[in-house]
Amino acid sequence: MSLPQSTDTDLWVSWDSYNRLIERLALTVYQSGWKFDTIICLARGGVRVGDVLSRIFDVPLGILATSSYREAAGTQQGQLDIAKFITITRGTLSGRVLLVDDMVDTGMTFSKVYDHLLTQFPDIEEMRSAVLWWKGHSKVEPFYYVDKLPTNPWIHQPFEDYDSLRPHQLEAWIRKGVQNT
Repeated sequence: MSLPQSTDTDLWVSWDSYNRLIERLALTVYQSGWKFDTIICLARGGVRVGDVLSRIFDVPLGILATSSYREAAGTQQGQLDIAKFITITRGTLSGRVLLVDDMVDTGMTFSKVYDHLLTQFPDIEEMRSAVLWWKGHSKVEPFYYVDKLPTNPWIHQPFEDYDSLRPHQLEAWIRKGVQNT
């Protein structure tokens, strides 16, 4: 299936492109020489990115659920909610932490989560951020990023197809996918 042409207002991303962006982000972090102990990804957008980076760098992955894009079918940022707990497999959050998300849009989420983590986990020695996309209007600059988007386009990510898919539609969805292969 082909995607629409990307413009200054809309960036369309295929699964292939998405996976290459994650690999490029991993390479950028690796080439920096910075060593970290844990990855914390922000759910939901940062989960896939964090998972792949955790596998490549062979470090524990923690997940922190946040939510601010609930208004207007997920297209308008509202109040930020940060989960009370982090899901992590080894110990507590300490040492050097790589904070991962898919993008930094306004910077509000990253800024508040950064402060939250440093307050809740005083054993964090250093924290750096990593994203696939850094939007031009952001008030926060990520430490690592793949693409800076000065025109602030809406990013149409490949997994967004599932946002409107419901369980009762799965049979037809799967049939459609089989016909397209």
